[in-house]
Amino acid sequence: MGNAGVRTGLDAFRDELCSWLGDHLTDEVVRAGSRPVEGANLEVLRAWNRTLADSGWAAPSWPVEFGGRGAGVDQQLVYLEEMNRRRAPGPLNVIGVSNIAPAIMHFGTAEQRERFLGPMLRGDEIWSQGMSEPDAGSDLAALRTQAVEDGDDFVINGQKTWNSMGHFADWCQLYVRTDPTARKHRGITCFLVDLTTAGIEARPLTTITGGQSFAELFFSDVRVPRSAMLGALHEGWGVAMTTLSHERAGVARLHLSLANKLHDLLADPRAGEGLRDPRLRDRLARTYAEIACMRFLTERSLADPSAPGAGGSLAKLAWAHCGQELANLAVDLIGPEALGDRWGENLLAVRQASIAGGTSEINRNIVAEHVLGLPR
Repeated sequence: MGNAGVRTGLDAFRDELCSWLGDHLTDEVVRAGSRPVEGANLEVLRAWNRTLADSGWAAPSWPVEFGGRGAGVDQQLVYLEEMNRRRAPGPLNVIGVSNIAPAIMHFGTAEQRERFLGPMLRGDEIWSQGMSEPDAGSDLAALRTQAVEDGDDFVINGQKTWNSMGHFADWCQLYVRTDPTARKHRGITCFLVDLTTAGIEARPLTTITGGQSFAELFFSDVRVPRSAMLGALHEGWGVAMTTLSHERAGVARLHLSLANKLHDLLADPRAGEGLRDPRLRDRLARTYAEIACMRFLTERSLADPSAPGAGGSLAKLAWAHCGQELANLAVDLIGPEALGDRWGENLLAVRQASIAGGTSEINRNIVAEHVLGLPR
């Protein structure tokens, strides 16, 4: 009876979402979700973001008092499945909603929660995350950007790079070193920084695909008030380590995005000729199986909250490898003409999969230590 009740609740949740999407999701929004977030496309997605927020669908995992639905992990999975199935874009602030907002909810003052969460949820203010530096990519503890106390302010100098949407973001969750004498993981502080503050320069980075979805940020004697601090002084490492606590189901996006790409490849009539080759059919079957295994891995890790916290690293490793294999397979199936369309662009774009969000080397170390029990 209990399981039936849960299933009935999930079915009702799914039905409500599907009905809402049927009434509100347009072809224009779907097209916008498949293109870079810039120019006129940005405004279409911002309007869609507000529509989502006004109905409580921008971040269902958020507590109700902050504009969400208090959705559990099972409901979050349903949400991600249906949004992906219909190619419905989510909120503009993907990093903000999934990573930064939970940190503000947990560590922020009442004033910070009141000031930032609403505009972030609606997409009225875009957020970036200031972690990576030229000499501190996946190793956050190696950051060098420094903040020095000066009365009631802190003065920040340094550089961040690979900031998603950093050149048109309004705010940045910035991690800086406030105690250079402390141990590597100590002496880091988190600030919520207005990117219009004097002394901040954002330079867009052009990727191998020609897009500009990232930026590097330069801080020259930037003054921020003590009230901009998120959490306690020198305790930024703890803020960083707890940012994902409110949306465990987000890892499901990885295998869902790959399943969409595989579906699109099989629907491309040009792939038919290539499937006559048994070697390519074998690679296709292997890719299908890897995506299915990613789904099982995600569901298993989410079903057991007591399981080691390296499930995300395992999923990220599988996603990077499978995504690159799928990109290679698409070009091999279709042939040289694929290089001139979306598959050629994907072939270039997916090279970053083994770097973004923590390099494969870092994730292998996490799995080795926390799953296999190997020494550091």
